[in-house]
Amino acid sequence: MKAYMELVNNMLLTAELYIQWCDEATLEEITQPRYSSPYSWPLNSILVLQKKWEIKRKMKAIGWGAKSLRQVYEDVDQCCQALSQRLGTQPYFFNKQPTELDALVFGHLFTILTTQLTNDELREKVKNYSNLIAFCRRIEQNYFEDHDGSSSSSLRLPKGPALP
Repeated sequence: MKAYMELVNNMLLTAELYIQWCDEATLEEITQPRYSSPYSWPLNSILVLQKKWEIKRKMKAIGWGAKSLRQVYEDVDQCCQALSQRLGTQPYFFNKQPTELDALVFGHLFTILTTQLTNDELREKVKNYSNLIAFCRRIEQNYFEDHDGSSSSSLRLPKGPALP
């Protein structure tokens, strides 16, 4: 289980950070306005630059500094493939009850599936794995919907033709 948790943290978390802070289109259109909105000028600009430099330093340190966006998407695809193979047709990754791995995977995949970015390529990589989509729906229904079927949060995993 720890190996899969490391895989999720090393691939999905890092890919999310890369896309948010190293992809210029996403940074300018989405990340910068979101990250800086609680602060007034000049603090908002300073904090964005500081966080961007911090993330770029981290990316260089772990060997992701020279990666292209395409390579990041391929890493996400490989990670999803490994997770999909491990999950198979089971309801959860390791037991009949969810573990911390299930919570970690759900958090990252649900975020990828429900967060609007400048393009849908990351979301589409995840949507290629129907058992991971079913896993996310199951977790959302079992733990985040009220008993009457309504969602207890404002975020809902898309249903219907948008998913494979």
